[in-house]
Amino acid sequence: MPILNKMITTLSGVMLATALTAVEATTPEEDREQFVRYNTERFPNVPAEEFVNGAYAIDPIGRENWEAIEEFPPYEPFIEDGEAMWNTPFANGKGYSDCFPKGPAIAADYPRWDREKGMVVTLPLAVNQCRQAHGEKPLKYKKGSINNILSYIAYESRGEVTRVEIPADDPRALAAYEAGKKFYFTRRGQLNFSCANCHLQNSGNQVRSEILSPPLGHTTHWPVYRAKWGTVGTLHRRFSGCNENIRAKALKAQGEQYRNLEYFLTYLNNGQVLNGPGARK
Repeated sequence: MPILNKMITTLSGVMLATALTAVEATTPEEDREQFVRYNTERFPNVPAEEFVNGAYAIDPIGRENWEAIEEFPPYEPFIEDGEAMWNTPFANGKGYSDCFPKGPAIAADYPRWDREKGMVVTLPLAVNQCRQAHGEKPLKYKKGSINNILSYIAYESRGEVTRVEIPADDPRALAAYEAGKKFYFTRRGQLNFSCANCHLQNSGNQVRSEILSPPLGHTTHWPVYRAKWGTVGTLHRRFSGCNENIRAKALKAQGEQYRNLEYFLTYLNNGQVLNGPGARK
């Protein structure tokens, strides 16, 4: 039985991590198909294209507030600053366009598997690789200027479709995907929660003042301006926050575990339209 089919039958409370180890292996594409089916059946009244809006696809009151915020998006200054960064040459006269000749609309190309390095390369990692290749200091991965350049790239990439590839002829890529899947379903922290406990098993339920969003569309809208942060932050900053919420140790942003998690989750969102940067509570 495919893992996500098995997962659907375990919502009565059987640990998802146990189910993960108890079933036969499935391909990434089988996982993705089951993932999409699970979310669309759980929320049958949500149009497929709405899942990219997260909790606002299922929370009409929250959506009203969000739509009001989007009339004057708080992330606009970050897009403008990011555009200035993109167009400002490095000290050696080169710039981001020398690393990304397609131009800034490249968000759909990441994360990607790098055969030469044998690792998952995310967009923030690629940005810093570009900077370091031209003698510039790398940017911090959670806060600061990294969010400006990512906001501009996300804005220019709006309308592109998520298209993560797992090369069939490189078993290391599949191993990275499987490591990300294991992380997603593994319970951790003092609260003994996994990513799946919140966003699969309990998606649509309320925790304190927040409705837990469906995971379909989770990777489409980053970086995100959060009122809680008062600024724009990266996906890995959110991963860290989730770990801290369940009283687990936050891992290093752009470390292997978070990159593999992003690889797995973004692959499951293949076909979803990019709509970043976003605004969230």
